[in-house]
Amino acid sequence: MVAALKSALKARPRLRADAQRNRERIVDAAREMFVEYGAEVPLDEVARRAGVGNATLYRHFPDRRELIHHVTLHVMARIAEQAERALAEEPDAFEALRRWVHAAADERVGALCPLLSESVDRNHPDHLEARDRLNRDIEALMERAREAGQLRADIDVGDLMVAITQLTRPLPGWGSPRAESGGGCVDFDRFVHRHLQLFLDGLRAPARSELPGSAATLEDLRQQN
Repeated sequence: MVAALKSALKARPRLRADAQRNRERIVDAAREMFVEYGAEVPLDEVARRAGVGNATLYRHFPDRRELIHHVTLHVMARIAEQAERALAEEPDAFEALRRWVHAAADERVGALCPLLSESVDRNHPDHLEARDRLNRDIEALMERAREAGQLRADIDVGDLMVAITQLTRPLPGWGSPRAESGGGCVDFDRFVHRHLQLFLDGLRAPARSELPGSAATLEDLRQQN
């Protein structure tokens, strides 16, 4: 169980092991289906993919907003844990940053981004805690790379998140019946890591150009929504 979900459950009675597994399966299934079909996917389809009954889903998550809240915490916690592992396990500072960027892309945060703007209380204590943890972890990765002389100095956490979000946002028609029939964007995922690597090459120091504007922080992105 990831740290943010544990925090969200502190005030709840301890669940039985089987109930806890059901809860985790529901969150995982909802994340997958939100990525594939958007936040309005029928909740009975989420329950079916999770292998539980509708009553079980609603017992854990009384409404769609509550489910989206926990999916968002789950994804933020997974991304933070990826940053922490990369920082602890990779001796090369830029390789740690590269590893995290690709891992964050695998979470498809671009597809999940609408959940943050439409359905999540971003001032909820659980959300603020998860966001602050993520911000600290990414800053630690970036600071280590800067100190090693490997990362240009004119970027901030928000710049990374903008790039990852944009490169993992579904293209028009993605996930629709038209796309599945071959009329839309197909096999989109195979391009993501290729273009992320191009982006990462542009982050290396020494910088080859001067960036317009100022570095973007996570707070800057929050104020835009």
